[in-house]
Amino acid sequence: MPVGLIALALGGFGIGLTEFVIMGLLPQVAADFHVTEATAGWLISGYALAVVVGALGLTAAVTRFERKPVLAVLMVLFIAGNLVSALAPDYPVIMIGRIIAALSHGAFFGIGAVVAASMVAPNKKAGAIAIMFTGLTAANVLGVPFGTMLGQAAGWRSTFWAITVIGVLALAGILALVPKTGSGESDGRSAAGSASGGLRGELRAFRSGQVWLSILVTILGYGGMFGAFTYIAFTLTEVTGFSATTVPWLLILFGVGLFIGNTLGGKAADKNVDRTLVVVLAILVLVLVLFALTAGNQPVTIASMVLLGGFGFATVPGLQMRVMKYASSAPTLASGANIGAFNVGNALGAWMGGVTITAGLGYTSPIWAGAGITLLGLVVMAFAAAAAKKHDAGRPADVDSPEKDSESELQPA
Repeated sequence: MPVGLIALALGGFGIGLTEFVIMGLLPQVAADFHVTEATAGWLISGYALAVVVGALGLTAAVTRFERKPVLAVLMVLFIAGNLVSALAPDYPVIMIGRIIAALSHGAFFGIGAVVAASMVAPNKKAGAIAIMFTGLTAANVLGVPFGTMLGQAAGWRSTFWAITVIGVLALAGILALVPKTGSGESDGRSAAGSASGGLRGELRAFRSGQVWLSILVTILGYGGMFGAFTYIAFTLTEVTGFSATTVPWLLILFGVGLFIGNTLGGKAADKNVDRTLVVVLAILVLVLVLFALTAGNQPVTIASMVLLGGFGFATVPGLQMRVMKYASSAPTLASGANIGAFNVGNALGAWMGGVTITAGLGYTSPIWAGAGITLLGLVVMAFAAAAAKKHDAGRPADVDSPEKDSESELQPA
């Protein structure tokens, strides 16, 4: 395994910790700044919206530059945002810190996925992406519980100081271990044989219907899982009957599922991306239906938590790889857009789950809503896979395929 992947995973760990640990610290933050819990909740929503902006706008702005220095600058931005949050004297300042840190999120994972894939052989690209995303899953398994405990014991600011230190370590690792790679501009020139690279070259990727279908699958497939997960604490306490003190440990089980699913999903996607996504999404629909039907049974719910995390995150490496595959030789902006799509899916799933609860349908209704959204994602994925198979079947043998184009761009450095 290239050591540079460890540095990327560490960066992913810090970014994932920043995104999710605030959920356990909201009561302290709200009390410290004398704001309501709903107002404090905007520190989560504002972060998610800023991720989408950064995934598109910031990635587009840096496509002409070499990727390694860009990753380093993004990590500096991440460090600055968390430093501002740690020192924030009031609520508006911590919101600014959250937004600054979030701007680096989408661009880091989008560009980092391309860099990770470039470090390995073509048949191991999805696995390399999965290793980078291991940092994100580890943040859920270990980082969030311990970050929350640190914040409760030493004050919420201590957690942001710890994340800042993690960012500094990740920055050092990127500078020392990540190899030099090309830029979006050079990718565009190699694909077009002219100087029409950079942003124009990256935008060409969006002419592909498969890129748009892949992004839609990301929104629906991941959104369904996250919609069920957003209100999981209410389901566990009000329906399953667990005590509130048990919930954090159950969330660790969910995180273990994330870790396993991310790893196995990456290996499976390296063998066949489309088949892996169709199978995993189909099983995820079944898991969500089973969870909704048996949420009152504690042992089955525990198993459902692990399976929900496992199959929910098993889609991530494949979804990211599929977008990069059909973006051909200009994958950077499309990769960043897909990271934004994950957050759009988060917002969609959370909104749909909230609508069902507000409608009085109970605390299992977000799980049913998640199953419905994921089913739509499965339908779109099946259509995309069939269309791709039909297109490839009619392609002359001497014509380059998207896979071949992407492999030439993503060869080991």
